[in-house]
Amino acid sequence: MVIKVFLASSSGSTAIKKKQQDVVGFLEALKVDYTPLDIACNEDNRMWMRQNVPEDKKPANGIPLPPQIFNEESYCGDYDTFFDAKEDNLVYTFLGLPPPPGSKEAEQADKDNIVENGTHAEENLDDTIVPVEDRNGDSNKEVKQATDENEEGEGDEEEQEGAAKEETAETVGDEAPTEKEEEEAAVEETDEVTEDTEGQAEEEEEQEEEDLQSEEEEELRQLESAPCGQGFEVWRVSPAGFSPSVAHLKGSSSKDSTL
Repeated sequence: MVIKVFLASSSGSTAIKKKQQDVVGFLEALKVDYTPLDIACNEDNRMWMRQNVPEDKKPANGIPLPPQIFNEESYCGDYDTFFDAKEDNLVYTFLGLPPPPGSKEAEQADKDNIVENGTHAEENLDDTIVPVEDRNGDSNKEVKQATDENEEGEGDEEEQEGAAKEETAETVGDEAPTEKEEEEAAVEETDEVTEDTEGQAEEEEEQEEEDLQSEEEEELRQLESAPCGQGFEVWRVSPAGFSPSVAHLKGSSSKDSTL
């Protein structure tokens, strides 16, 4: 493939000269082999260029201006289309050449191929997917059924554990008041025993007082019944012990007051 660039070496237009220099300089920078064809000094080149530029690409006056670019006999474009391809990193595509490995255009082409091939691969994959049940048949259904049964069993075990925890909590709640009641009953029994002990002590004290009173009354009766003029020694019982005392009878003299 030969790239042909039609130029005008003796053009008086500064704009045309600048455009020609841009195209040639960029092709040389890319190390693209091309053949410059001068239309100013060669009438055949000018006529061939004018005849092979498509009608829809010609300007309104019908005379295309250089630079015009061809790949062999195929028309590539003029300066404006070349500039757009350069901005889009598509110069090799514009020229109809394969991009060299490692170039930006080659990397972009690889990405486009991956996306395109990946899309086709996904479409083919969707078409060839076979349902799991169809591939495994009844064996897969049995495995699924066993899995469902295991899940149900685990659910029942969790429910049983929850019910056991609730029963335990209720049992603890019931036992707590019972222990409290037992403590209250023990306190009441202790109070009753204390009251009984105090009652017994009071009864014993009352009994002792009654015994003392009875003894004193007995002594008085003995004194009253004794013969006149006689005195006798009476042992009085007091809380401190027995102590002797002399009883004075009625009618006795003062001389005999002491025995």
